[in-house]
Amino acid sequence: MAGTAGKTLPTAAKAGAEVRPRRRRKDARPQELTAAALALFVEKGFAATRLDEIAARAGVSKGTLYLYFDSKEALFKAAIEEGVLPAIEAGEALLDEYGDDPVGLVRGFLRAWWEQIGSTAYGGIPKLMFAEAANFPEVARYYNEAVIQRGVALLRTAVARGIASGVFRPVELSVISPLLISPLIHLATWRNSIAPLCGAGVDPDCYLETHIDLVLHGLCAGKKPDGEQR
Repeated sequence: MAGTAGKTLPTAAKAGAEVRPRRRRKDARPQELTAAALALFVEKGFAATRLDEIAARAGVSKGTLYLYFDSKEALFKAAIEEGVLPAIEAGEALLDEYGDDPVGLVRGFLRAWWEQIGSTAYGGIPKLMFAEAANFPEVARYYNEAVIQRGVALLRTAVARGIASGVFRPVELSVISPLLISPLIHLATWRNSIAPLCGAGVDPDCYLETHIDLVLHGLCAGKKPDGEQR
């Protein structure tokens, strides 16, 4: 028995070692495919990217890609669901975390957007949307409903709370959200378009902190964000 066990255990161990990596690889393939798709969409554009290129970038066959996704649109939606929607949900959670602190809430939203979206591979999506939304209206509508409108609502709620509590001065809420986030979208778009050709450009941390400082000093009613009188 001992001799038999000694001969069979290495074989079983070897078999297990072969099966487990393959299983992990299979489980990881959807994420590998969406990452490859997003990178190519940002680099080449949505229209110019082919499914076989996405498969090749991910290191799989085109047939394997079709086991998970049947179109570029499906890949784009999956990328949003994997990376962008969790960031939106985290932002929605900040509404409770900073319930009585509108200054911290606005700061938290803007920093979280940059850290989780703008500074990552997902920061290339605004560039993609600006360039190709008209050619792919269904994709654009999905992005608007799933991402833009939820983000707009978050920032508007944060500012409205500040106004209601007297911390922020009254401002036009219908336009406040794009005014707050547009500078960050500009930075993300710059980093994914012109910046690679023109050098490093501005320091993102300095840019972000300066923007937040200007926003809060512009919003706060009668006092600076640190409580010091104007």
